[in-house]
Amino acid sequence: MKKRGFFIFLSWIAIAIVLTISASQFATAAETRLTVSAAISLSDALKEIKSLYRHCHQNVTITYNFGASGSLQQQIQQGAPVDVFVSAASKQMDALQQKNLLIPETRKNLLTNRLVLITPKNAPTLSSFRYFTRRSVKRIAIGEPKSVPAGQYAQELLANLKIFDQLKPKFVYGSNVRQVLTYVETGNVDAGIVYITDAKQSNRVRIGATAPSTLHSPIVYPVAVLKRSKNAATAREFVQFLSSARAKALFEKYGFKIAS
Repeated sequence: MKKRGFFIFLSWIAIAIVLTISASQFATAAETRLTVSAAISLSDALKEIKSLYRHCHQNVTITYNFGASGSLQQQIQQGAPVDVFVSAASKQMDALQQKNLLIPETRKNLLTNRLVLITPKNAPTLSSFRYFTRRSVKRIAIGEPKSVPAGQYAQELLANLKIFDQLKPKFVYGSNVRQVLTYVETGNVDAGIVYITDAKQSNRVRIGATAPSTLHSPIVYPVAVLKRSKNAATAREFVQFLSSARAKALFEKYGFKIAS
């Protein structure tokens, strides 16, 4: 009897081990990974949204790739394994759509933003973009217009004010909008142009003026699922979540407006 009981005990241990291994394999198999390439101006909001989404979808792991929208677009065109793209302008999303890289029906305008003039906190405040022409303003940071949407909008703004060409010798170009913000925070430039959402996250700059939206292209953040996504169903679900009431509340917390 003792031997029989011992063998039964061993059998139960073996069954427990098998079940544990099977459960582990099932959990691993059920886990889904998404790579989301997004404009760096969204980084603070999306990091918080990631925690919220993970709480509701524990089997989904999200990896963010933040950068300038133009650089992210180039990465995707060159074959980067991206599931979801969120751009800070329509231009980059349009380019991917023209190359048939998007699932068309998943594309939507998610958010809007505003452009502002900022100066270092301890420097004199500039209350007008036209003050950029003053001799006392020697260095102005903007995003590289070819790859950074904030830089593109800044160029349009200054061109419509008819001062862009005059200011060219003063420009210091950033590889993304957060780099522009850093240039101003550290006092390496006298002023800069960033999104209001970036400026509000820093206590080392002052907002001097907000750009009239009539002087540049509409600032919109489109989102879409990539055709090459290996987890398109989950990617679609994540895009839908970004439009949910809870996600919208977090975007608004960081100063974004919801696209109508």
